[in-house]
Amino acid sequence: MIGILIGAGVAFVFAMAATPYLIRVLKARGIGQPIHDALAHHAAKSGTPTMGGMVIPAGLVTAYLATELAGKIRLSERGLTIVGVVVGGGLVGALDDWLKVRRGRNLGLREAQKTSMQLVVIVGFCVAYLLGPRPCTGLSVTSCHSIAWDPGPVGWAIFALALLWATSNGVNFTDGMEGLLSGSATASFTVLAIIGFWEFRHPTQYGLADPLELSVIAAALAASCAGFLWWNVRPMTIFMGDTGSLAIGMGIAGLALALNVALLVPVFGALYVIEGGSSALQRYTYKLYFKPRGGQRRLFRMAPLHFHFELGGWPESTVIVRFWLVSGLAAAGALAIFYGSSLSHH
Repeated sequence: MIGILIGAGVAFVFAMAATPYLIRVLKARGIGQPIHDALAHHAAKSGTPTMGGMVIPAGLVTAYLATELAGKIRLSERGLTIVGVVVGGGLVGALDDWLKVRRGRNLGLREAQKTSMQLVVIVGFCVAYLLGPRPCTGLSVTSCHSIAWDPGPVGWAIFALALLWATSNGVNFTDGMEGLLSGSATASFTVLAIIGFWEFRHPTQYGLADPLELSVIAAALAASCAGFLWWNVRPMTIFMGDTGSLAIGMGIAGLALALNVALLVPVFGALYVIEGGSSALQRYTYKLYFKPRGGQRRLFRMAPLHFHFELGGWPESTVIVRFWLVSGLAAAGALAIFYGSSLSHH
């Protein structure tokens, strides 16, 4: 428990202290967020420093090493794999953000380029996981054997690839209003930290390698998001950018896979499913239904869904708080499922 507190404390202090310094550096170098033409009502935010999400993987690395130096955890292959996928996602996002700034338009990596780079990070994670200690290749809700089907290493890798890609993109779509993602992700990582600690306290039931270390990583990510949130709410002083959102998405899916709760992601990550799903529905209903009929209609006023409600008259603060509530309720539901499953095995 002390290790979790150390990891969370170091990450929170790091994010709180590093973000204002980063704001000054980004402003001095003119690294500001270009606003999409369709978001004319957000034009006043143009030029706000972006790429601020880099403090999240940086806070994780700092907290992870500090907890190890304090003697509360030992660095393991599994833990380093999770840290690696978070940093890898952040690097892909940073390149995307940098290209947007350089071009002065909300146009970074092409879709195929971004997907290819994400897949490199994801494949690296899958290989490292399968070569690590006691890899579980079964599809899992609350433990490795919660579903009696093991597709084997190849089947698991395909599932993991799909989960990591879908989660990182769903999380990326959620980052459209200041504070929306950082607040929601704080709840998601808190759930994973609690699950990791519970698995650590019940080793015979879960048989997981290094669950305490995974709990420390999840707690550090939750605290990094919370520390960044302090500076990421109105009046906004910095944007997270894809640098933070892709790192967060990779972290959520990677931790869920390592803790053997991968199929709980759509539960505690319901907001990311809704946001990513709304963008997919908007795109494909237009291509397959509205466009062939010669119309300019769309399923939503604008996607992702938070913009639909904003254009419908909800104040931005109302959208954010209500979506936070959705994320919090989803997190509570996932914990209830996990705890109920644990009790049923006693």
